[in-house]
Amino acid sequence: MEILNKKISKAVERPIKVLQFGEGNFLRGFVDDMIDAANEEGIFDGSVVLVKPISFGSLDMFHEQECQYTLLLRGLVDGQEKQIERVITSVTDAVDPYEEYSKYSCFAKLDSLRFIVSNTTEAGIVYDDMDSISMDPPKTFPGKLTKFLFDRYNVFSGDTSKGLIILPVELIDDNGIELKKCVMNFAHLWELEEGFVSWINDACVFCSTLVDRIITGYPGEEAADICERLGYQDNLIITGEPFALWVIESEKNIQDEFPLDKAGLPVIFTDNQKPYKQRKVRILNGAHTSFVLMSYLAGNDYVLESMQDRLVKGFITETIFDEVIPTLTLPEEELKEFANAVIDRFENPFIKHALLSISLNSISKWRARCLPSLLGYVDKYEKLPKNLTFSLASLVAFYNGSEIKDGALIGSRFGKEYKIMDDADVLAFFAENSSEPVNVLVNRFLGSTEFFGQDLTQVEGLVEAVTTYLADVKSRGMRKAVENVCKNSQNRSMYAESNKN
Repeated sequence: MEILNKKISKAVERPIKVLQFGEGNFLRGFVDDMIDAANEEGIFDGSVVLVKPISFGSLDMFHEQECQYTLLLRGLVDGQEKQIERVITSVTDAVDPYEEYSKYSCFAKLDSLRFIVSNTTEAGIVYDDMDSISMDPPKTFPGKLTKFLFDRYNVFSGDTSKGLIILPVELIDDNGIELKKCVMNFAHLWELEEGFVSWINDACVFCSTLVDRIITGYPGEEAADICERLGYQDNLIITGEPFALWVIESEKNIQDEFPLDKAGLPVIFTDNQKPYKQRKVRILNGAHTSFVLMSYLAGNDYVLESMQDRLVKGFITETIFDEVIPTLTLPEEELKEFANAVIDRFENPFIKHALLSISLNSISKWRARCLPSLLGYVDKYEKLPKNLTFSLASLVAFYNGSEIKDGALIGSRFGKEYKIMDDADVLAFFAENSSEPVNVLVNRFLGSTEFFGQDLTQVEGLVEAVTTYLADVKSRGMRKAVENVCKNSQNRSMYAESNKN
């Protein structure tokens, strides 16, 4: 079977507009997919060159396939199963700056280049004062970017029309702002001329972005069957979900130059991404965190299994629509539309997401994702949200254990051990306190400012409610306790469907 290449994909040669630091699955299944769609609609007309941002790893498979690959998106859209399959032709080349520095550096001289995209993981946007401009390339991503921009500044003699638009998608707050800070620090450390600093400020645009799409990567055991059906060999196949969202925050308007939204793509240009981040963290991530530990102790092992459990799904939908959405600032209909998409994503039959894998570091996750909704609900209605309060009790129940082994606290479900993974101080707290009377444990837990950044025992009624719920879980088991909480909402598994109409 012939391997996929540009002849098979019928790729159109386009000017190189995007230099992409990162060749991983997410960028290829998200950014490059959107650029490909915009090319197809005739509104972008640009290609991408991948840059391997770290020294290890190989680009051999990319070169063998001339950077062509198949993207297969599978999931639910408006409750209906949907599959989207396309060959991505927007990527034209890939370069290793460690082995091909001369080729890499030449892209700084390219007149058509306009965008830098990056996904170098959360640890990639760092300033290291040991990095050096004399290295080819510098070791950090911000160091590489600073030297690349300085080369471009010199090649074009400071022409402000040759500045670049930088679009980092690393999962850190204000990623564009943080990346620019690193670049400025390197410019100062390396004593680069003031004209370059002015050029960065005047000619370049550093955008902060929020991205959302689950990319599940290479399809493993399915790959051979997929290739047989496609009629060519593809070793770079990517699978993921149909849902996507890219929020781009910028001080300058880049919408005309990067008009992905005009291709009907889910891209939002804004001068403030925070409401969209709040929506994602509180609805998507918060929903995950609010039910995962409860569902696991109730006998489920996966997110999809949880959504097929009518009791758990009722709990989830009620939590989202009745307790989280009322605390958010975006328009209600927009929030409900996003929430229904989240439920579709949780019910994706092609993604097997283990609850225990999501449970990692649940204390800090609950603080960031769920606590603001609980406190916002209390401020708005002057009463506790019952599901989020029960979720807090479930958190304590899940962390019940007195033995730490191989860096994990050992819990027990139906007589079988499971591993609780969190920071050492969190595990030590529960190992020391799990055997205490319920009211003592809850008081100490909620009173920990290290866990929550504040003393939650001061929230009226919270200690008593969590104590009551936790005592019920311990005496009757999680499932019976959830049934009691949801006794007036066991039919809420149809809640999301009704909100779609």
